[in-house]
Amino acid sequence: MLSPHATLADGGATLARLKAGVQAERAALQTKFRETADGTMVLREHRRLVDRVLKEMWRQLRLPAPLALLAVGGYGRGELYPHSDVDVLVLLQDPASAGLAGQIEKLVGRLWDAGLELAHSVRTVAECVEEARKDVTVMTSLLEARQVAGNRGLFARFDRARRNCLDPEVFFKAKRLEQEQRHTKFQDSPYSLEPNLKEAPGGLRDLQVILWISQACGLGNSWAELAQRALITREEARQVQRHHRFLQDLRVRLHYAAGRREDRLLFDYQDSLARELGYSPTAHRRAGEQLMQSYFRTAKAVTQLNTILLQNMGAEIFPARNSDGAKISEKFRRVGELLEAHPADLFEREPTAILESFLVMQQHSELKGMTAQTLRALWRARTRIDAAFRRDLRNRAIFLSLLQQPRGIVHELRRMNQYGILGRYLPAFRRIVGQMQHDLFHAYTVDQHILTVVRNVRRFTMLEFAHEYPLCSRLIASLERHWLLYIAAIFHDIAKGRGGDHSQLGRIEARRFCREHGLAAEDTQLVEFLVEHHLTMSSVAQKQDLSDPEVLRRFADVVGTERQLVALYLLTVADIRGTSPKVWNAWKGKLLEDLFRATQHLLKGGKLEADQYIQGKQEEAKRLLRLYGLSDTVQDALWRHFDVPYFLRHDAQEIAWHARLLHHRESADKPVVKARLSPAGEGLQVMIYVPDQRELFARISGYFGSIGFSIVDAKIYTTRHGYALDTFQVMDIGSVPHPRDMIAQIESELADWLANQVPLPQPVQGRVSRRVKHFPIAPEVRIVPDEKGQYHSLSITAGDRPGLLYAIALVLSRYGVSLHTAKIATLGERAEDVFVVSGAALANPKTVLQLETDLLKALQA
Repeated sequence: MLSPHATLADGGATLARLKAGVQAERAALQTKFRETADGTMVLREHRRLVDRVLKEMWRQLRLPAPLALLAVGGYGRGELYPHSDVDVLVLLQDPASAGLAGQIEKLVGRLWDAGLELAHSVRTVAECVEEARKDVTVMTSLLEARQVAGNRGLFARFDRARRNCLDPEVFFKAKRLEQEQRHTKFQDSPYSLEPNLKEAPGGLRDLQVILWISQACGLGNSWAELAQRALITREEARQVQRHHRFLQDLRVRLHYAAGRREDRLLFDYQDSLARELGYSPTAHRRAGEQLMQSYFRTAKAVTQLNTILLQNMGAEIFPARNSDGAKISEKFRRVGELLEAHPADLFEREPTAILESFLVMQQHSELKGMTAQTLRALWRARTRIDAAFRRDLRNRAIFLSLLQQPRGIVHELRRMNQYGILGRYLPAFRRIVGQMQHDLFHAYTVDQHILTVVRNVRRFTMLEFAHEYPLCSRLIASLERHWLLYIAAIFHDIAKGRGGDHSQLGRIEARRFCREHGLAAEDTQLVEFLVEHHLTMSSVAQKQDLSDPEVLRRFADVVGTERQLVALYLLTVADIRGTSPKVWNAWKGKLLEDLFRATQHLLKGGKLEADQYIQGKQEEAKRLLRLYGLSDTVQDALWRHFDVPYFLRHDAQEIAWHARLLHHRESADKPVVKARLSPAGEGLQVMIYVPDQRELFARISGYFGSIGFSIVDAKIYTTRHGYALDTFQVMDIGSVPHPRDMIAQIESELADWLANQVPLPQPVQGRVSRRVKHFPIAPEVRIVPDEKGQYHSLSITAGDRPGLLYAIALVLSRYGVSLHTAKIATLGERAEDVFVVSGAALANPKTVLQLETDLLKALQA
């Protein structure tokens, strides 16, 4: 710290000593925190340290009176985190002259030089009032202002003006709206896998909003004072204080771990923070996952208390003219737009009313929520849901009825989860509340993913969303007892995190539920089938060759009936869409629909004999060619170079497209590259026709990687006269506003790229995402021959990264392995690719082993 006898005339040496002193005290504070684990102490002592620096600097600069230096924002309320900005306001009596402005700039500069990250403003009292009336954020910051140095009389004037311009009703409405907007930025969920401790729902800001409103409206300045006014109970006050301290301590640790201001609980820090807090990894759960489950439960409790307190404070600030309420039933009444249980101890006396309350919410569209009294009563009565409650036939009937209502299914399931009711009724669900998923493609906790899948299924039934997935909407309209899909959605991932196959374990849980709730045998069988096979359709569509009749027959045998096929298709679409916004795309949608339609054809008695199957495609292709004014024989010269595999692998639209473009250049001496908007509705489809050459696939994949496109599907074919006819489905990974704009560029550049056959560069190590870095996937490579021994299947699993496919292609090229088809499935940041390959090297087991080894090296590079 500054010596009492030092002056700023000492110049840079004094500032250097001051900065060193600040750094030393901050380091000592961090050491003390490691010893005491007391986050509140850090906030208090850090604030005192900064107060001393500001007072000393103010004294040394001898700024003229009347001026005042105010602490505002988090610093003003005494919560100064290790790397937070120091928010200050230089308060003026009159607008600053040029000379005074220069002195203030010097103060700010020297404070920065002393190591304080300052966020400052300079205003007169009148300007403060004007800004506060226009902006609730400014009003909030000034609400917490306290004087650090300067003229006390000026601060007193400011304090009076601040209180006079504060309208409690306007402030309450503005802060509630501000919270709603903030929650919207975080998808109204506290369950992000990398949550923002400060801003996300259930974070520190939700607690601060309550204290700001209570302070502004004269309801109290602390949790204890809110309890004294009966806005919360004393037990709730103790709970919220514990939650507040937990979040404060975690944010302090996060700042120290990051070495900077960082409020996001990133994967980079979760495990290390968990170990600091005493969590230890188990066989099935990382330490970080256990910490995050504790965080999510805290955030859930904060959200509950925030809802209850906002309602209670709103009732204090805006007293209802008529609070008697309208009677709904003997147990419930309507107070305004809210449901209230009557009498207040209804749930304790009649636990069955717990589930009935959610049913009433569904059946009365005028109700927008529940009163704070009822929400609190639900939370307290949740422990009444025990084994005897779950065995009660009335409660089982009510729960099934909740899933069969025409409205409110998702809203009430979410409300039940929020207040601990759903987990008490379904103990298996309770185990996965707040449970993380480190599989590189789920973006939500298990419970939130499950409820999102239920939401997606529900949207298929709603007319206003029929335009999103028309086929799904048509299918669910004709599916008998479609509410069974909600049960399957609830149970499909309910056994995550136990070890073992969660699909099989979930099937057992689902069967027990169905039998206990009296479902018919055929409905129980359907739910069991859906839970057990909820990953099957996605796997077949994305990893197997849908042009192979045997693949379709095997899948049809698994599905068994058209009812099970329809239900599985609907659940699969809802499940993929519910993992992460990044996982679903139109191409995956097309693959699933193609598999659905082909299997439906089989289950209805259709046949897939190769000759008949090919003939049907050819006739459809000819019909499409006639639409372009081409004769029935225009394709004959080209088709004589094609054999059975070509017609099996390509659909009629692709066959017609190839014929239309190539019928007059069947022996082209230069590469022909043509692109179009994908029939799937997203990305581009690119056709390449060129005399076959070595390293062709590597050259093509290298080109697409260089322009920021990813290959999601490839059909590789070599004609009888030695030409490669390859068709790629490619997707832009974010750099191009519209793929259409790239068509001409791709057609020109890729043709030149292939014609010149420039040497292939070594693969560049792509930047690995943080998620892959912290939750790496052990690469897997598997090469197995097909039943006939003609081809081999190459399966690869690895963390995705730019250039991954090119690195694979280079290895295959070195071994002379030819590619026939490629299924490129990217699930979030997990690549699961399946290739059909052939080549002499695959006949030698030792060579196959070395090939697998080299591929693993390429995947790990």
